[in-house]
Amino acid sequence: MNILVIGCGKVGAALANTLDARGHDISVIDKNSERFEALSSEFGGFTTTGVPIDADILKRAGIGTCDALFAVTDDDDMNIMVSQLARAQFNVPKIFARIIDIGKGEVFEDLGVSVICPTKLTVMAACAAIDEPDAGIEVNFENYTVHFSTIDVPEEFIGSTPNDIGYEDEEMLFGVIRKNGGFIMYRSQELSFENGDKLVFAKRS
Repeated sequence: MNILVIGCGKVGAALANTLDARGHDISVIDKNSERFEALSSEFGGFTTTGVPIDADILKRAGIGTCDALFAVTDDDDMNIMVSQLARAQFNVPKIFARIIDIGKGEVFEDLGVSVICPTKLTVMAACAAIDEPDAGIEVNFENYTVHFSTIDVPEEFIGSTPNDIGYEDEEMLFGVIRKNGGFIMYRSQELSFENGDKLVFAKRS
């Protein structure tokens, strides 16, 4: 499969190395040629230096014949623009965009692009905290760590709302596990705590 990777940061380089090792034909674009040094010495694909929203750069990198494109730069807007070009102008069959902003990711998924949202991966951590609430769990994300912990709702919090909680610095309510096992991801919607709830907190460090 011919695959075009946009961005050769930590994610892009690791992705390109892995796909290349699996036998795919890989081409990588990055505006900074020094980033290609992160590619494996055994990497057998192609690299192109330039701004990835430039159609000529995309053509030079082989977008016209690629079967899939991964836009994994550190810039959500850049990934969105490249994906739009790949879909509308070059008819790339499979497009994957790394979008950190959950809101942007949900909107963009409706346009037919598969979104890889690192932020959503924290949901997995929250669910893991359900199984071992006392231990909690830590997830490394970009340049910081997020610690998830779960507590039974204190009796005095029953009937209260998330705004009534006294949070620590860099702490937020991530979600609520209902008594019946349902999980509510908290997004500032109206919500009141019920008897039997478990509160899932996320704290950045």
